[in-house]
Amino acid sequence: MKKKLIPVLLAIVLIVVIAAIAFGGSLIDRFSYSKERADLNSYYGLEAQDDIAIVLQDEIVEEKAKLIDGVCYFDLPTVEKYFTDRFYVNTQEQVLLYTTATDVIRINIGDESNVIYISGVGNSIDYRAALYEGDTLYIAADYVKRYANLEYTLYDAPLHMQVYTSWGLVTQAELTKKTAIRYQGGVKSNILEDVEAGDTVTILEEMENWTKVKSQDAYIGYVENKYLSDKTAVQQTPVTDAMEITYNSLSKEGTVNMAFHQVFAEAANSELSSLLGASKAVNVVAPVWFRLNDNAGGFASIASASYVQQAHNAGVDVWAVITDVDSKSVYDVDIDFEALLSSSQNRANLIANLMQQADTYGLDGINIDFEKVRDGAGSHFVQFLRELSIETHKRGIVLSVDNYVPTEYTAHYNRKEQGLVVDYVVVMGYDEYYAGCGEAGPNASITYVENGIAKTKESVPAEKIINAVPFYTRVWESTGEGPKASTLTMAQQAAWVSNSGTEPVWLDEYCQNYVEYQKDGNTIQCWLEDTDSIRVKLQVMKAQGIAGVAEWKLGIEDRAVWDVIEKYVNGTLE
Repeated sequence: MKKKLIPVLLAIVLIVVIAAIAFGGSLIDRFSYSKERADLNSYYGLEAQDDIAIVLQDEIVEEKAKLIDGVCYFDLPTVEKYFTDRFYVNTQEQVLLYTTATDVIRINIGDESNVIYISGVGNSIDYRAALYEGDTLYIAADYVKRYANLEYTLYDAPLHMQVYTSWGLVTQAELTKKTAIRYQGGVKSNILEDVEAGDTVTILEEMENWTKVKSQDAYIGYVENKYLSDKTAVQQTPVTDAMEITYNSLSKEGTVNMAFHQVFAEAANSELSSLLGASKAVNVVAPVWFRLNDNAGGFASIASASYVQQAHNAGVDVWAVITDVDSKSVYDVDIDFEALLSSSQNRANLIANLMQQADTYGLDGINIDFEKVRDGAGSHFVQFLRELSIETHKRGIVLSVDNYVPTEYTAHYNRKEQGLVVDYVVVMGYDEYYAGCGEAGPNASITYVENGIAKTKESVPAEKIINAVPFYTRVWESTGEGPKASTLTMAQQAAWVSNSGTEPVWLDEYCQNYVEYQKDGNTIQCWLEDTDSIRVKLQVMKAQGIAGVAEWKLGIEDRAVWDVIEKYVNGTLE
């Protein structure tokens, strides 16, 4: 019997041993460190041989740089997204411009002579600053560094670069033993890079057993906590060798009170004395003197030396307005801003013509009122302002620009850049509901005014913002074909209200007096612009701490409104 049991016992022992070996092997396999290496091209998302992965600060970004003839290049969208949005590209003229407060710096794209032109004077550099590959414009990283504070280090095998645009306090640690940085936290994760004892890594995120780190050559992965020691806070050294762009903006002392004066004929210039005599506390008058009449930089002028002299005698500055609003109705010309402003010659013509008028008539400022700039012309419009500001500031002339209340549809006016290069940004805080909009409503409700100022302040310093208020409103008549609007000036309102036989009602929602009545089966509505509504707008402007007020326009106001405007200007408005 015993002899029969021995083989059985041996078999059982053998099974147990085999199972133990298998289990032990499984445990060893489970807890042993993987030696598999990650595909670094996939890790960095590299596809083309000349692609360079970008590690921006402590993150691998989606965009790629390019290595062309041994030089590192960024495409234009990457430059604008991460480094600076102040380059101007003209694909038709094949130029790349960067504009400072005093100079226009030009690169002829693809030019192999490696010359940059600063206000027309050539300077040699060691690389092509900009070039096209297909339809993609690339700008050399070293050229971007001239105008944006950044530093980069380029690594190969595979191509990747560490880029910094900001510098702060980071935590670093030293490795106590040779180990590996792995793609994820875990011994089975693939290896990104082998690191040696004594190497330094930057700590990005600490977890229970693993820590996310960045190596000295910009691999981001995980190491076990047990291999990290001597954690130290280190202040990074900032790179600040980019060209400093400083605009010394011109400003009036005290609160600006800018009255627009719409002038259609030279004879109307003679009205200035009576208009100023009926007003109070006006310190800037903005006559609409220049109207664009071609797409090459020309305009018609009805400027008057005697007008300027009268204004100066009254202690009032003259900021002459150039506009596109009447070009079609007066001159039968469709102004194409893309054609006008995309041409460097046309921009130069327009600027030279404006400066000739400023010099001839002794103007104190120029006001730009281009209201029909479309999205495709936005970058050209902004470049025009940059170039114009160089010339106005040479002469000590104030440059102001009229803007709509900000919406996504007018983002191409680039208020942020305007806030840098021009002296004042004028918010046209009216036409909330306008003829043809398809709906009746107020011309300038208090919410509309508040939002217009607040949104503009997101891009423009408060001390550069002027908010324009309307001396007019609209009467709405609801018909079967939809609401029809007619303009009602502030001076006409009292008689109109009296004739309506209706008592105005104050609406807190709009901070305006409101009239509604029935006529011939139609509903008549009007949100009045009067001393009461203007007072509340001025209170908002005072609270927002902006530069001042503008009015559209002289000659159509109720004279009583000047009393409340005067208090705002003098700082006594409550």
